[in-house]
Amino acid sequence: MNMIHITLPDGSVRTFEQEQITPLEVAKNISNGLAKKAIVAKVNGNLCSLGQPINEDASVSIYTFDDPEGRDTFHHSTSHILAQAVQKLFPGTKLGIGPAIKDGFYYDFDSEHKFTPADLELIEAEMLKIVQADESYQRQELSRADAIAMFTEKGEPYKVELINDLPKDATISIYTQGSFTDLCAGPHILSTGIVKAPKLLSLAGAYWRGSEKNKMLQRIYGTSFPKKAELEEHLYKLEEAKRRDHRKLGQELQLFTFVDEAPGFPLFYPKGIVLRNNLENFWRELHAKAGYAEIRTPMIMSRSLWERSGHWDHYQDNMYFTEIDEEPYAIKPMNCPGGILLYNSQLHSYRELPLRWSELGLVHRHELSGALHGLMRVRAFTQDDAHIFMLPEQINEEVKGVIKLIDSVYKTFGFTYHVELSTRPEDSMGSDELWERATDALRDALKDLNMDYIVNEGDGAFYGPKIDFHLQDCLDRTWQCGTIQLDFQMPEKFDMCYIGEDGEKHRPVMVHRTVFGSIERFIGILTEHYAGAYPTWLAPVQAIVLPITDKFNVYAAQVAEQLTQAGVRVEVDHRNEKIGYKIREAQMQKIPYMLVVGEKEASSQTVSLRKRGEGDLGAVSVEQLVSDLVCEIKERR
Repeated sequence: MNMIHITLPDGSVRTFEQEQITPLEVAKNISNGLAKKAIVAKVNGNLCSLGQPINEDASVSIYTFDDPEGRDTFHHSTSHILAQAVQKLFPGTKLGIGPAIKDGFYYDFDSEHKFTPADLELIEAEMLKIVQADESYQRQELSRADAIAMFTEKGEPYKVELINDLPKDATISIYTQGSFTDLCAGPHILSTGIVKAPKLLSLAGAYWRGSEKNKMLQRIYGTSFPKKAELEEHLYKLEEAKRRDHRKLGQELQLFTFVDEAPGFPLFYPKGIVLRNNLENFWRELHAKAGYAEIRTPMIMSRSLWERSGHWDHYQDNMYFTEIDEEPYAIKPMNCPGGILLYNSQLHSYRELPLRWSELGLVHRHELSGALHGLMRVRAFTQDDAHIFMLPEQINEEVKGVIKLIDSVYKTFGFTYHVELSTRPEDSMGSDELWERATDALRDALKDLNMDYIVNEGDGAFYGPKIDFHLQDCLDRTWQCGTIQLDFQMPEKFDMCYIGEDGEKHRPVMVHRTVFGSIERFIGILTEHYAGAYPTWLAPVQAIVLPITDKFNVYAAQVAEQLTQAGVRVEVDHRNEKIGYKIREAQMQKIPYMLVVGEKEASSQTVSLRKRGEGDLGAVSVEQLVSDLVCEIKERR
């Protein structure tokens, strides 16, 4: 009897006395619960179907819908169901590609029929029939000639083009479910019946292979889940995301806007500046306590500087350029070269290090117009940057200090987050030795703080590895914000030095880091996270006084003045409107506290207090209100 040894991710080994085994059988051996949830497997580092035979010793990982590998396989398998349904309903439709994407999938079609939202309902109904048929996904490998002949006969020119563009040694495979066959590398789920809850979401146009030179195809977007309850939760979050869209709220709350005359360059209203200044003041306060000194560097610097820094070779497609005195200059896409020039303007002693310099630096980066998205993707933004120049033996403590600082900021806003360690990319500079040394230093700091992290291979900056912080908002979306980049390269390129204890010149090590990442983007994230209802300390207007009639405008002004003198941002609604209307307006503006005043309040020196989200809290003295508000704001609750 043949013996197959299966090594699991935790290092344990399962032994099977049989000629061959499948990943599904391995999952059942671990637990029936895992087998029911299993979607796809990885065998010796390669993703494969749960039905793939294993006839020798192997390492095996099982993935469910909760894992990215399982989710992508599930969504991609659903895209095949979509393609089958479309060709059933609209014969003659030619197939493009149908990959999994974040939270779903799409498929591109070349059809004489112009798809409409009503068509999506028909297609979805046909998809459910395919799901109910519970057809298995069957894999078959073909020679290049046979594959081309098959898809030529089917009238699928896009598939033939894809086959012709594959490397000569590529394995060409097709997958069939029922009467439908598609070119695909796989893997797939075991059968269509596993997709309990498919949903088509929208239509769009897309050039074949992303080139404007090619034909415009019709793209159908969708998503799918193993359970209907999960789909319903996802659709709720999509609706919530629309309600919380920072672009809509920014205009409604008069925070920021965008105009055609300045695409990708946001404009801030006075209330938006109040919000922004509060964020920046909070940032400055924390950094001062952490031993940072604030600097300011030029926005425009010579091309020779960017050539020396490496940005010219690695980043020029994202830069803007100008000419001064017939010499080429560039508008900075990053702050670090300016900070280095400031460092090099003086000679430094080892006794000065670490030197922590922070900078709220406005940077410009050329983004394609199609990539622009409100405050989340702009062409000009303020990086909450800082650079730390240090001795090699100070790396560990300085990196840990930055991690603790970032953690304290995110906790203030109620964010959870996960951490990724990104390693050397292909387009990088410097020796293997320095890269390994820098990567190990970041890894050691994370281990010292007992932090869980994911390794993101090949996604470091071109000059060094980095730790990235990914925030999770109230809709479970993640946003990459803070980063810590350890850099041995720039000090070499700019011949940076300090005078050591031995009186000789030595090379410092440099850390680049941000906390918010971008002030603009962080405001966008906060706006959607809070749905515009910012915490009181951050709100542009913290309280509004609402006189019942004009008769009480004087008392309302007195209340507002007491709050203003205590540092509270307050407004008075003097309009000749009914009090119910004023309250609804204040609620629409997401103001934390509404202070209703009439004859009873004026005579007792109180206000009738209404709190956002809690309603009427009854009468409270002005003195007590001022004390409570000042305390809440000071503590940044």
